[in-house]
Parts: sequence; C-alpha cells; structure tokens
Amino acid sequence: MLTVLYDPLLRWTMRESAFKGQLIRQAQIRGGEQALDLGCGTGTLTLRLKQVHPDAEVVGLDADPHALRIAEAKAATAGLQVTFDRGMAFALPYPDDAFDRVLSSLLFHHLTHENKERTARAVVRVLRPGGELHVADWGKARHGMMRAAFLLVQLLDGFETTTANVRGALPHVFAAAGFEDVRQSAQ
Repeated sequence: MLTVLYDPLLRWTMRESAFKGQLIRQAQIRGGEQALDLGCGTGTLTLRLKQVHPDAEVVGLDADPHALRIAEAKAATAGLQVTFDRGMAFALPYPDDAFDRVLSSLLFHHLTHENKERTARAVVRVLRPGGELHVADWGKARHGMMRAAFLLVQLLDGFETTTANVRGALPHVFAAAGFEDVRQSAQ
C-alpha cells in the first residue's frame, strides 16, 4: 500500500511542518476545547495539535482504516491521548455542536465538488456557535510554479476532484455552506 509512503513523501515534497504549524497557530485553540482533524490520514496534524494543546480534546477522523492504524500506532509511540474515528467527511458521525475547531489538511482536493459542499455543510453542523474551520489545501495558483506543482497533484489525484481547487472555489463552497468571514491566505 502507498499509505506507508505518505508521511515520508509529504515531508520530502512539501513544507508540511511549516504549513501544519501555521494551521495550528491560526486556529488559536484554548484549553478544554474540542478539536477535530478532518481527514486526519496518518495522524501527523492530530498528534501535533495534541502536543501543542495538551488540554484540548483532539479527535482525528479518516475513511482509510490503514491510515488510522498508522495514526493509532504513532499516538501510542508518542504517548498521546487522542481519539481516531473512521468515517466520511461528508457524513460526520458526531452530534450537532460537538467541536470548537475543525482543522483540515490536504483533504478537500480529494473530494468531488458535491462532496466538498456536503463536507462543508457537515462541518457547519458539528461546530459550536462561534466555532471555526481552518483548512490548508491547494487553491488557485498564484504563479506558474505553483500551477505546475499542482498539475502533478492533479495527475496523481485526478482532475475531477481537483479542478474546483485550481479554480479557487473553496472559499465560495465554505460561504455557501453558511460560514461567515471566509478568508484565504497564501502560503
């Protein structure tokens, strides 16, 4: 399975530590809050989130059982208490108003446009009033080098799921789902 190569490949090809660190800082999680890592994969962001905010309740959700087994092993090795759940991003298995923050790293470009919309609505449902969604993912390329890099992602992941990202549609998807004060920053 290619899942075992995911962590080393991401470290080698992207500034994973930098953008995930920025995502955590941006979320401004306080002690006692509940945070969801949506599409947690092998748990890198989930575990870092718990390390930075040990008093927060941190949950990771992913559809891939193999990735979740890797995440659970990494948590056990690190001695961190987090919960990993299996489920789909667009059908979140949590009650309404369950989380203060939802973070997502490199998930949305894997979803069809319809599932991006369904996921955004599901996140609105599970966020408490005043809760926030923080996303790190591919967006509209600001220059040729970024467009070329994303073309490689599109060739690997498929054009059906990635085209909305390349067109800069994510902020519109989030606004249409009911998020207020949707902001985008380039990294």
